[in-house]
Amino acid sequence: MSTGRIQFAEQDGTFVLKFVGEVRLTLCSALDATIERIFTALNFSAIVIDLTETRSIDSTTLGLLAKLSILSRQKVGLLPTVVTTHEDITRLLQSMGFDQVFNIVDRPIPCPECLTDLPSQDQSEEIVRIKVLEAHKILMGLNESNREAFHDLVNALERH
Repeated sequence: MSTGRIQFAEQDGTFVLKFVGEVRLTLCSALDATIERIFTALNFSAIVIDLTETRSIDSTTLGLLAKLSILSRQKVGLLPTVVTTHEDITRLLQSMGFDQVFNIVDRPIPCPECLTDLPSQDQSEEIVRIKVLEAHKILMGLNESNREAFHDLVNALERH
């Protein structure tokens, strides 16, 4: 079972997602639902992704974060901010091309007590497969390295 969790807060149009521990596929449905919720908000000023307590993050979650950035730029013209204080996480983000679609900073966010855990969501295997496929297609679109890295996985998911 995953030892990670995602916390969420919204205050005055600033949306904060904090990833804690090992953030994996099991949290993707709740994350995707929250991304949809963010873009239905009327007052929108910023999105901050806090990875300061993230030990590891899988490619599906990274794909959903890329989706979040793409939607943010399309719908409100904002580049989201990612906060990371761990060299390995920062290196991973840069290797995935996230420095092109996020502002990456190394300062923790204020108000961690404002955050609440996202509820878990039980999804069918087919819905999870579709979300994994979407996330990896988004990652493939960020750069050639990602396209090569996830090509076989995407083909396998499309055949299933």
